Amino acid sequence: MHIVVVGGGVVGITTARELVRRGHQVTVLERHALAGNETSKGNAAQRSYGVVYPWADPSMVFKALPWLVKTDGPLKMRLPPSLAATRFLLATLRYAWSPGLFGLNKRAMLKLGAYSRERFLALEQEHELAFDGAHDGLMHLASTPEALDELHKTHELLNEVGIPSHLLSPQEVREVEPGMTGNGPLYGAIRYDTDGTGDCHLFSRALAKVCEELGVNFRYEVEVEALLADHQRVNAVRFRTASGKLERLEADAVVVSAGCWSPELVKPLGLTLPIYPIKGYSITVPLSDPDKAPTATVHDDNYKVVSTRLGNRLRATGFVELADFNRDIPEARIATIKKSVQSRYPGCAELDAAETWTGFRPMTPDGPAIIGKGPRDNLYLNTGHGTFGWTLSAGSAAVIAQVIDGEEPAVSLDAFRPGRFAGGL
Repeated sequence: MHIVVVGGGVVGITTARELVRRGHQVTVLERHALAGNETSKGNAAQRSYGVVYPWADPSMVFKALPWLVKTDGPLKMRLPPSLAATRFLLATLRYAWSPGLFGLNKRAMLKLGAYSRERFLALEQEHELAFDGAHDGLMHLASTPEALDELHKTHELLNEVGIPSHLLSPQEVREVEPGMTGNGPLYGAIRYDTDGTGDCHLFSRALAKVCEELGVNFRYEVEVEALLADHQRVNAVRFRTASGKLERLEADAVVVSAGCWSPELVKPLGLTLPIYPIKGYSITVPLSDPDKAPTATVHDDNYKVVSTRLGNRLRATGFVELADFNRDIPEARIATIKKSVQSRYPGCAELDAAETWTGFRPMTPDGPAIIGKGPRDNLYLNTGHGTFGWTLSAGSAAVIAQVIDGEEPAVSLDAFRPGRFAGGL
């Protein structure tokens, strides 16, 4: 069967790898000149299988309002907000206040995260992929007594679903992270023992090369304009090349993994996907003193910034911003990220020499990704992973391949079903 995957980010590439492994003929259509060059390029570098959670968190609703006006607050919104941003926030509130939904969705995401870890380990065992990857754990700090109380609740939930974790005292934190010599407030932490790290951009490029060797056909620098369908199935994909030429590619099945650009492709087929481009920022810088740097991934809850060790580099990421597709990088955002690194790991890197990045995470208003069969017999979706695309990519790729081949998915997809937004926002 010839399957076209629309999107060459980490989700699309892992999907292509799963499909070609199953014997399908696969073509990937990507608008950039290489794989993993949009949201996958400068993300937080954490494969946080035990930390996945829904965006629509009722406990965050009232905390979020002060963050909007606080200089270093992790949530920002361009004012006045656009209609798209307003609709997305209102939908988020509706899902956050839906009784019991957050807990159900969080458990579903944690189960997919655990499965994704299995699939990543299998991929890394089967292929030699150079991407500064490791599975040395992830640490989430508590900067206040209240934050530590929340980590105790998280620890109980993780025990319930079978995800290994440990609560640490401040002294134990510094034993695990000897480079953490800064004066940032610290009351303890939770360590997710089996979580991982890695450069998502390098991984995507390395796995794309493996896919090419396995026979996957990549068409880069093409802009997909439409899915050509009748009432029953998608017959072909129409796209425009870099030279402006229009082409039509026939397909037996289509998987949409186009991130924030997925909604416009499926809307003409009657499917509404309320995906919003949540903006984030990162810095990447060579380490000047590795002994003073993180050993793996550390989430500083004081600034809501994640710092990750990538070989001889540091990646630090922060902010959730609603600014539509604005790609500006305000210096204030980068300054906050640097402030977090300096408060935990002073002297680890020359932060003024850091490379900066901004990108858009394809977020759904309730939180879970969109994985499953679409409104045509041969249309499938694997998109809308928000801040957890890197983490969930290997698992979601495996389950969508199982769905395409008519198998029972390894993880229940009830929380991820594409049609759950049919009632509108």
